[in-house]
Amino acid sequence: MNSAASGAQTAPASARPAGVRSAGSGPPLIEIRHVSKSYTRGEQVVPVLTDINLDVGRGEFVALMGPSGSGKSTLLNLIAGIDKPDAGQIAINGEDITQLGEGDLAGWRAASVGFIFQFYNLMPVLNAFENVELPLLLTALSRAERRARVEMTLALVGLSDRMDHRPNELSGGQQQRVAIARAIVSDPLLLIADEPTGDLDRTSAAEVLALLRRLNEELDKTIVMVTHDPRAAEAARHLIYLDKGQLTDTSPFAAHGA
Repeated sequence: MNSAASGAQTAPASARPAGVRSAGSGPPLIEIRHVSKSYTRGEQVVPVLTDINLDVGRGEFVALMGPSGSGKSTLLNLIAGIDKPDAGQIAINGEDITQLGEGDLAGWRAASVGFIFQFYNLMPVLNAFENVELPLLLTALSRAERRARVEMTLALVGLSDRMDHRPNELSGGQQQRVAIARAIVSDPLLLIADEPTGDLDRTSAAEVLALLRRLNEELDKTIVMVTHDPRAAEAARHLIYLDKGQLTDTSPFAAHGA
């Protein structure tokens, strides 16, 4: 499921050039080189990201922070292949995704990226099992294989006893755990989390962050998370800070994984 899309060009060299910030000391899963992005408002061109250079190591858990309008959500969307930069390269697992056409890019996202959103994005007419199964319906897995995979994943997030419940029968924290199960059921290379605790109370947020840490530490999942909450950021191994479209800091959280 983590195979590269056909016809992709090779990624930037793995040797880290001078000036590239790094989140993690291991081999990079994400390589970002000279990435810039702007948007047009009427006749005005608004720069959002300017010459971003960053490596994120395989198996890292990174928190991306910055003030509103700093470009962090744009950077997250570029890493996830939802949008494309105006300039520069983004390589994931050695594959330059900026060179993929829309069809190949959609296939790459489906196989390689799990998405976790602030407001869960669950289908209200489906129960937890059916919501988690959705990404597997596009695979060649048999019905029995899908059931086994979904049941295992719901057990991992602590919801084996809620698989027949619809979203309106679940708490916010439970809904987010269903969303996390949906994100990981196809075993993606990369988890992208956009304010995953932003709509949760403190207790539920702590449970979700503990789950993300487990996925990172026990399953070696690479996670990039946007958050405004310093408490949420402390769950990560590294903090990446953006301000006015530029990378201003990459710092390790020494306590995590110690």
